[in-house]
Amino acid sequence: MTADREIQDEELMGVAQDPEQALRLRRSLRTIAGATSLDPALRDMARSVLSGDVDVKDAFRDPRYTEAVYQRLHEMRRAADDQSYAERQQSGARFGEWEARQQADLDRERAERDAPVYGVNERDGRAARR
Repeated sequence: MTADREIQDEELMGVAQDPEQALRLRRSLRTIAGATSLDPALRDMARSVLSGDVDVKDAFRDPRYTEAVYQRLHEMRRAADDQSYAERQQSGARFGEWEARQQADLDRERAERDAPVYGVNERDGRAARR
């Protein structure tokens, strides 16, 4: 992904059903792009979509990426099946904490996205928010 450009939520509306889903999809792509524990093909796909180099629909159809997704899902399922009851309980608690942090981040991002715009900052040409 280039530092110059990241797609906007609106560019994901070809696969997202609404702006909220587009926001969540873009956030998920960011997570995948930065997750060093994931298959390099998945990270490459996420970076390519985020930079606008690959259309999200094309990425979902690419066999390299779909195979990497299926492989990761299989690994996750196998790991879940191998967990003891106590491990599942601990994992569930950690997930709840993670989910709360994600929701707070999502709420913040949504508020920034929906904040009213009051003109353009003459110094850098971006919309000024109040």
